[in-house]
Amino acid sequence: MKAIKPVLLVFLVFLTTDPSLMGQETGGTEPGPAVETSGPGFEVSLNLGSEGGAEDISTAIQLLILITLLSLAPAIVLLMTCFLRIVIVLGFLRNAMGVQSIPPNQVIVGIAIFLTFFIMMPVGEEIYNEAFLPMQEEEITSREALERASVPLKEFMLRQTRPADVDFFLDIARMPETEVEDLPMRVVVPSFVLSELRTAFIMGFMIFLPFLAIDFIVATVLMSMGMMMMPPVIVSLPFKILLFVLVDGWFLITRSIVMSF
Repeated sequence: MKAIKPVLLVFLVFLTTDPSLMGQETGGTEPGPAVETSGPGFEVSLNLGSEGGAEDISTAIQLLILITLLSLAPAIVLLMTCFLRIVIVLGFLRNAMGVQSIPPNQVIVGIAIFLTFFIMMPVGEEIYNEAFLPMQEEEITSREALERASVPLKEFMLRQTRPADVDFFLDIARMPETEVEDLPMRVVVPSFVLSELRTAFIMGFMIFLPFLAIDFIVATVLMSMGMMMMPPVIVSLPFKILLFVLVDGWFLITRSIVMSF
């Protein structure tokens, strides 16, 4: 089952710091006795735990958790990485330029995914070296690997999170003041999402300003010429595209997004 463990490691990171969601650690349980039921023609054997090694989550439970959490994979990628900010900013850019279908949604999502891989690569490498490799070599259990993997991911999210948002969700959860390293994921993730939405909308507002100025100028010129029936959006669109190309807009937007992390 070594091929399944890295997938589980990514999908279950957000559960590691909340004991109420994961339950007790399986590594501390004693191996149960084998239960055998024999009959005329068949024999059933159930063995709990592994012999001669550290206790770990059984293969059947790993498969069950993996199949269950596959439906949550898009939400985990969306809410626990930089994907959320990137795709919102690119959406604001497209609306500000006035081109509703260019670039198409598939292109925007693709750009956001690859930029997410680029930005999250240091976090992924740390998770791979500190959690996945020791688990693959059976030096630690899956539970310990999940705890190690949650540390760099939590550090990344907290760097982008406002303290006011963390205090807000701590107050809702009726939890006392907690050290940063002891914050559970059920507090860190919604705080991170709220901060990311705020940051993305601020960046979107700044993107809208130059295009809005072009719309005002074009609308004023058309009204002064008496062209009341001419939609200003049609006239301003070529000028906005020209301005975006001349200032190398895609480079500026991409650099601003990457540097914001």
